[in-house]
Amino acid sequence: MKIHQHAKAAEEFIKDDARTHWHDDTLWHVRQNRDKSAQGIPEWETLRDTASATKDYVLSHIDELLVQFEENAKANGVEVLWAKDAEEHNQHVYNILKENGVKNIVKSKSILTEECGLNHYLEDKGYDVVDTDLGERIIQFAKQAPSHIVLPAIHLKKQDIGEIFHDHIGTNKGAEDPQYLTEAARQHLRKKFVQANAAITGVNFGIAETGGFVVCTNEGNADMGTHLADIHIACMGIEKLIPRAADLGVFLRLLARSATGQSITNYSSHFHKPAPGKKMYIILVDNGRTKQLGREDFKNSLKCIRCGACMNTCPIYRRSGGYSYNSTVPGPIGSILSPGIDLKKYSTLPFASTLCGSCSDVCPVKINIHEQLYKWRQFITENGEADGGKKLAMKLAGYTFGKPVLYDLMGGLARKALKFTPDSLVYSSLNVWGKHRDLPDVPKESFKEWYQKNRKK
Repeated sequence: MKIHQHAKAAEEFIKDDARTHWHDDTLWHVRQNRDKSAQGIPEWETLRDTASATKDYVLSHIDELLVQFEENAKANGVEVLWAKDAEEHNQHVYNILKENGVKNIVKSKSILTEECGLNHYLEDKGYDVVDTDLGERIIQFAKQAPSHIVLPAIHLKKQDIGEIFHDHIGTNKGAEDPQYLTEAARQHLRKKFVQANAAITGVNFGIAETGGFVVCTNEGNADMGTHLADIHIACMGIEKLIPRAADLGVFLRLLARSATGQSITNYSSHFHKPAPGKKMYIILVDNGRTKQLGREDFKNSLKCIRCGACMNTCPIYRRSGGYSYNSTVPGPIGSILSPGIDLKKYSTLPFASTLCGSCSDVCPVKINIHEQLYKWRQFITENGEADGGKKLAMKLAGYTFGKPVLYDLMGGLARKALKFTPDSLVYSSLNVWGKHRDLPDVPKESFKEWYQKNRKK
């Protein structure tokens, strides 16, 4: 796996200059909405501190809280299943569908099921899985993965969506009016809801104290699916726990504001027990989370509540698009989660950052994202996953910086050489930095030389 994997994928995205700027501006607008909403809450930083401390407690007591959650959920009549990895999670879902004779499935947005590859798994078993979140349905038609965890189709313009809907649900050719397209999607999905035997949802928060869980949506599709279908399968990463129902208000105030700038999601749906004559299952999934918990430098990444704020603010994500990360969770948070899953495959992601710290500044649960990115860079380099040419360059630079006489000599030679070297050599393929930048004018002397001349002045 080459170190330039992310950079090369990003090159494809930025070939369309107009779309790159549009993507950048759109996400920055969402970031600004977040700022305006947060500034309207005087106790915003207190909420962040409280949420972060609550998640610290969860991570240090997760074994006890999981047992408490399971006991209370079972007492409510919910069947609880455990999955050590994606394969076991998918097998559980398939077994539930098979045992209950399910033919038609609707699914609301769930990053966990994307992580586990559930749709493809069930499709291979002969099921037609219908994503009912509008953005998810768009990219499902387009046979794409989400490019953002909250705004899955943010990389597509309304013209693109019009073409996709024309091809798949028969909207008028060339139609791009959002209201028209949304209404067409509503009519298309309503039939799917009525036909469904089972509804699959993710989980935003599981409450250990009650055994209940909360699903947050803006479209009400999770409610529609679960209320009409006889089977509800909820898929939850084990880190999504909070200890008490009283903690929920803190997280609900933070989640939507951080994600889109809304005061709260349109629907915050609470599930505790199945309705009479219906069944409810919850699958608690590890899939590498315990291993991440055991990494002292990186365990705080498990605090993530999947708001996407770090993506909306990240100058790299905004300008390179979600697909350049080649991971279920892209952007800064994905860049510290993904290497823990497959270090070799995702070794380039921690380097896809300016380390500006903006991601940490906006994180509602105060994950030290930029510090973890830096830690992963060190770990990747030490464990031999960095590019050979880069490692050699760093060794030479380290040796040179450690020898003041050699540093002065090399600096002087470089300044002289650059004055006479033709641009065709300076900006050759070897100089990746120079692809989109011009070097500044070469100074006559170094700062050290200038200082020695002028120190008495």
